[in-house]
Amino acid sequence: MSIRHGLLALLERGPRYGSQLRTEFESRTGSTWPLNVGQVYTTLSRLERDGMVAQDGEDDAGHALYSITEDGRAELRSWFETPVDRSSPPRDELAIKLAMAVGAPGVDIRAVIQSQRSHTLKAMQDYTRLKAQALADVPADRDEVAWLLVVEQLIFQAEAEARWLDHCESRLVRLASAAATEPAARTAARTATSTSRGTTRPAASRPSAGR
Repeated sequence: MSIRHGLLALLERGPRYGSQLRTEFESRTGSTWPLNVGQVYTTLSRLERDGMVAQDGEDDAGHALYSITEDGRAELRSWFETPVDRSSPPRDELAIKLAMAVGAPGVDIRAVIQSQRSHTLKAMQDYTRLKAQALADVPADRDEVAWLLVVEQLIFQAEAEARWLDHCESRLVRLASAAATEPAARTAARTATSTSRGTTRPAASRPSAGR
């Protein structure tokens, strides 16, 4: 995910210091993607280097404040207006695991799928409870609305993963069934061919019509 753009979006609301940005970022996303202060300040340094933020004095407690620049606002607008690129999807550990498990000696891939399905369904139940808690009271501010959108995305993602795991298991069952029946079909074909040849008399041994 783009931490730099998330920080720019928060800075557009006004000057912030590092730990404040971390707290607001985690509040907005429900701590789904926790940050540490080091990540925040490293990102701020790069944004400052690129001319997208600038130091803006200190607050009463002596914290160094950062403000977004016009270049930063232009970058933020471009980020909001540009669709997220799906042509180069991020590496998915689960997809890689299943791809490597296919045909791996000593690996029961169906057991791998079942274990992951249990974990995914539990996560989906946990996310659903969080959503119910969020909806118990009407979201009062934009941070609560933002968190609700994030947790709903996590629910949809878990649902899709569970369906994909079901599909993987069905695919493997069909392939295993086809692999098991193929040798039997070949044997039956060879037997039929052999029987057919054995019951057909060679043309030279057939009696002629005149005898």
